Amino acid sequence: MQDIGNWTPSSWRARPALQLPAYADEGALRAAEQRLATLPALIFPGEIAQLRTRLAAVARGEAFLLQGGDCAESFDEVGQDAVESTFRVILQMAVVLTYAAACPVVKLGRIAGQFAKPRSSETETVDGSTLPSYRGDIVNGSAFEAAARAPDPARLLTAYAHSTTTLNQLRALAQGGFADLHEVHRWTADFVRTSPQGERFAELADRITESLAFMEACGFDAARTPQLHAVEFYTSHEALHLHYEQALTRHDARSGRWYGGSAHMLWLGERTRQLDGAHIEYLRGIDNPVGVKLGPAAAADDVLRLLDRLDPDQTPGRTVLISRMGSDKVAERLPPLLRAMRRAGRTPVWCCDPMHGNTVTASNGYKTRDFGRILTEMRGFFAAHAQEGTYAGGLHFEMTGQDVTECRGGAQALTDAGLGDRYRTACDPRLNGSQSLELAFQIADVLKAARARR
Repeated sequence: MQDIGNWTPSSWRARPALQLPAYADEGALRAAEQRLATLPALIFPGEIAQLRTRLAAVARGEAFLLQGGDCAESFDEVGQDAVESTFRVILQMAVVLTYAAACPVVKLGRIAGQFAKPRSSETETVDGSTLPSYRGDIVNGSAFEAAARAPDPARLLTAYAHSTTTLNQLRALAQGGFADLHEVHRWTADFVRTSPQGERFAELADRITESLAFMEACGFDAARTPQLHAVEFYTSHEALHLHYEQALTRHDARSGRWYGGSAHMLWLGERTRQLDGAHIEYLRGIDNPVGVKLGPAAAADDVLRLLDRLDPDQTPGRTVLISRMGSDKVAERLPPLLRAMRRAGRTPVWCCDPMHGNTVTASNGYKTRDFGRILTEMRGFFAAHAQEGTYAGGLHFEMTGQDVTECRGGAQALTDAGLGDRYRTACDPRLNGSQSLELAFQIADVLKAARARR
């Protein structure tokens, strides 16, 4: 068992805490925290232990991690269609990767809790008026109005309620027959079906269906094989709002460990990974897998010290290092980190976030990302690992299963002029369902080539 010393769920409060909202009514904040502390955890210790086991397999090069979902979930957008569409696309991507790489794919959503966002400025100014920045629906509203932008502690309880509803739906989708491989042809959204990637997925679905029919003809009892009828699906979000995280922290009497009850895995962003900071202090004491975003300025010595804080026992499956270098920097900045971790005997899960380092502003003012640059960083990530003899273990991306127009390029050839058609994100641009599936086939080709070289 990891020695957490004098850690408590509230010990983070004695450390410098960045990116936390300033609430005008401290009494209302305490009341919301106290109420959350009485409610059931959203996640159970056994699920967390299972995910750590799956991530340990990724760290050993025996599986691949697929992590995707919304940039910032919105209370207004949470609903059956939005959840199902995101789950469906992740499921499709996982099938494509499993078929290509012939290895298990760990499915991890940015969902059921991704309600807080870090900001580069405390305030935002529009037409001479200055208001607090939008920090995600768990804190305030996105409308540029004084009442909406005031941090409201009641939103903590609303975030919990929405997360509960979303998790219930995800569990039903994962275990209730929707994910049955016999239904693989039904997973494609209508707007993707007639696209080149939709047609390619249909061909793959045909091969899967034929394989299942062949196995059943040979006497294989598919009806009694749970792996064909259900999937494991886990949730994650950035552990940004520490009042919320602490309120949902629970103690497992059987193991004697503490765990974060808001998601299966929590991660740190670039803005909150200070070694002496509150976010590191909180995460070092919980038993969940922990992710850390690493940008191009990340230094190897700092990353090693960070791992010493979060994973002093070097337990496989505990840490996921998520590189987000940018397409123009990944070839230069990632290999030294890989080399340093390997020489130190560290074996984290290495995951690539090709989204955040490739954000630009289009000619018409929309924040966007280029599909080509996303693809370039992803390929650079795999090339760096091949160069250093380490394992490229996963991909972390922002996406939605809906037909949005937020990222340029891809087979749809989306241009600046088309961004405004269905630009709906609450914060950063996301791949739509068609672009996500296209990216999966691109990754599959890379994985297939890597498998051939082994």
